[in-house]
Amino acid sequence: MTKLAVPVFAVLAAIGLAVSCYLVFFVAPLEYSFNEANKLNGSSLFFNQKIYYFHVAHAFWLFTAVGVAGTASIGFLVKRDPRWDDVASASVDVAVAFGAVVLLTGSIWAKAAWDVWWQWEPRLTMSLLLWLILVGYVLVRRFAGPSADRVAAGMAIFGMVGVPFIYVMVGQDSHPGSGSNGTVATLSPAIRPAFWLSVATFLTWFVVLIIVRVQATRAERELRELRERALDLGVLE
Repeated sequence: MTKLAVPVFAVLAAIGLAVSCYLVFFVAPLEYSFNEANKLNGSSLFFNQKIYYFHVAHAFWLFTAVGVAGTASIGFLVKRDPRWDDVASASVDVAVAFGAVVLLTGSIWAKAAWDVWWQWEPRLTMSLLLWLILVGYVLVRRFAGPSADRVAAGMAIFGMVGVPFIYVMVGQDSHPGSGSNGTVATLSPAIRPAFWLSVATFLTWFVVLIIVRVQATRAERELRELRERALDLGVLE
């Protein structure tokens, strides 16, 4: 079943990406508005608004990956089962990639909307901090030695705890929300198909990456354990 999951989800991701790009760039309306003098508002984004469909979708699955990593890390610390650690490590790898996309697309949006690449507002600062924690997790796993798995697990749990704070900061600063009142349920009907298909597309891509990374991480761990056994038996020197 797992062998079929990767190609099936990969095909779905490819189809979804093609269809969602069509909807985003050719069907979804441009974002603009007029003021009382019937002139375009300076906040009108036009084509730049299209990055919203990719930015928010990646943010959804970034937070999901962090949640999976934190939950799996708790399972690892409680049960000491390395399979939980494999899931946590794979999820953080995916979260780092998705987080980089979120920060990059967010900066492009900021330049178009506010004419600045970055503002040190609470949500952006917390998002950057979360990403740095994830990068730190990866570095700890590579260089911290025998205790790396436990230290990294603590970092993953800390990152998971920070996600709700990032989410509730919408509306408390200049960061725009998704839909009115900051909820995607209130999105304009004209952009819902493109938005939700984009979210579903990156979900399938997220699943592919998680499965592949879990398999790779588990294979690396089993290879290390096999090498250690061979060294203990004197087969390798």
